[in-house]
Amino acid sequence: MDTQQKVSKRVSIMCFHDELCQVFNAMMTALSLLRSGSKVTIFFGSRGINAVHKVKINELTCLPDQPKEESEAVMKRMEAMDLPDAGLLLETLYFEGATILACPLNLSVFGMSEADLVQGVKVADPSTYYKDVVMQADMNLTF
Repeated sequence: MDTQQKVSKRVSIMCFHDELCQVFNAMMTALSLLRSGSKVTIFFGSRGINAVHKVKINELTCLPDQPKEESEAVMKRMEAMDLPDAGLLLETLYFEGATILACPLNLSVFGMSEADLVQGVKVADPSTYYKDVVMQADMNLTF
């Protein structure tokens, strides 16, 4: 193989948080890697499942465990930077070819169903996810 030829990397990203800054970091990383030619799978589990819920994605906040003033200040700075919202980022990931998966166990734990998920999000198959995605990835990232 020519050393100049671009090799597509397989990247697995897991997002286990519903704190907006973490979700934003996971999705921006996924989008950057996708646009760099990588094959990206992003998995939302634990509280991260809220980031792929049709309603809850619009309710995510930064630093919810910090004083309200600090959380609001970070949110205002993000708005001033004119960053895309989480819903738009997720939609962009989907339309640009990322595979977006939700943890089936956490869907049940949080009382959600597949119908509650944002367009393009599929429920992961627990019998194949780790073998076919995580173990095959050239890079595994967790947020």
